[in-house]
Amino acid sequence: MILQRMTWAGVVVRTPQTAVAIDPLYNVDVGFFGEPRQPFFTLDVFGRVDAVLVTHLHSDHFDPKAIADFYGADVAVHVPAASVETAQSQALTNVIGVFPGDAFVVGDLEITATFSADGLGDPQLAWVVGRGDKRIIHCGDTLWHGHWWKIARAHGPFDIACLPINAAVIHDPTMLPSGEPICLSPEQAVSASIVLGAERIVPIHFGDFHNPPIYNHTPEAIERLTAAAAKRSVDVKVLASAEWLEIETSTR
Repeated sequence: MILQRMTWAGVVVRTPQTAVAIDPLYNVDVGFFGEPRQPFFTLDVFGRVDAVLVTHLHSDHFDPKAIADFYGADVAVHVPAASVETAQSQALTNVIGVFPGDAFVVGDLEITATFSADGLGDPQLAWVVGRGDKRIIHCGDTLWHGHWWKIARAHGPFDIACLPINAAVIHDPTMLPSGEPICLSPEQAVSASIVLGAERIVPIHFGDFHNPPIYNHTPEAIERLTAAAAKRSVDVKVLASAEWLEIETSTR
């Protein structure tokens, strides 16, 4: 089983028979996020997929135009159940609503949806993808929450945890600003990985966007992550866009 990083928060999980994309992104809302700090690859660079898993419908995680353009409007797109109607309005014809705890199979990959906490209160899922004794979890742009222990008991341990690390603070003009991060900090990502029983963190949701005063990233997120991980003996693998990692047979 191979994990390949796309851009921003996106990843592809692939076996010789099957591939699923989680939160693939190409088109960017530059008015909110600003211009990306690096060029984004078109989704065809990562090959065809059998299904798309979406953690939530924020525009930096749900790109219906790219999904339809590169995978076809009829590709199976799995979203939080409460978001089906909105997702169906985006020219996608095979949107499937999923609740936490739902499990299904795509080819030879076993998929389970579990809890994740969105920083703005919108429906969000984390996705567990596995084959045999290999499992990854992708948590979208989750905050710290109290469900890590339950997730670990139900679905862990994990070979890889894909966790956001940029502790973004936003100032949406339509909302009263809190000044609080809407996703994990680097240090919280390390703590989450420990509770989840993850052998390795692959950080996501960092580096590409900084558009003050609207969208504000955390400086030196990777440096903070690696420092915090070293103190707690947690392994970190930073993947560049399009870089991949083979998930070897578990040593757990």
